[in-house]
Amino acid sequence: MRAAHLTGAPPVVLVAHGSRDPRAADATRALARAVAVAWPGRPVLPSWLDHTDPGPGEVLRRLAGEGHSRVVLVPLLLTAAYHRKVDIPAAVAAAGAHLDVRVTDVLGPTGGVVDGRLLAALRRRLAEAAGADADAVVLAAAGTRDPGARASVGRVAAALGAELGVRCRVSYASAAPPEVGGAVARLRAAGARRVAVAAYFLAPGRFHDGVRAAARAAGAVAVADPLDDLPELADLVRRRVTAAAG
Repeated sequence: MRAAHLTGAPPVVLVAHGSRDPRAADATRALARAVAVAWPGRPVLPSWLDHTDPGPGEVLRRLAGEGHSRVVLVPLLLTAAYHRKVDIPAAVAAAGAHLDVRVTDVLGPTGGVVDGRLLAALRRRLAEAAGADADAVVLAAAGTRDPGARASVGRVAAALGAELGVRCRVSYASAAPPEVGGAVARLRAAGARRVAVAAYFLAPGRFHDGVRAAARAAGAVAVADPLDDLPELADLVRRRVTAAAG
């Protein structure tokens, strides 16, 4: 029997890309716990589009079966590319029309605006990697063929460079040039002595491992860790939820 209608703040479902690397799923679970800290009693549930269970559709159906009528779904994505445009709407549609699912904006730029919390998280990771005194920075992203998504990465690089007061160039681990080693090498050839790499990744995995190795080989003095469950990132997720819930 379906549970009675539940009132109060709707549950939050985080949707990550998913990876064969178990560290990525661990990072998503840690972020869910960090988000939940400010909301005692409010469910914050992780899910994955691929490689790790449960998927978002399964979580949404379970919440509906428990009597929830509203859910806020947060795409743990830094660009609004294929997964945001196709995979997540498909998962919401599969959950059924009886569940009101509010999907938030991605964590990257929305409406051309780069959230200060995202920049603060990137700066924190750079400082932890001893890259705060770099005279040039490469923002290393996963990569996409979507030109709008690449433009949003460029906006983050421009904003990060402006905050740090240094040149900041984009690189990609796949799908689009330039790769991180080439970006580091070009900045060094242009006169930069201390090139650091900021990781535009939410979780560790094969792409970030490759970025770290290639950047070091090209002479980068510091390579930041992924954003994982930083307080700034958890706060950004909460702000996305609040905006979507109205």
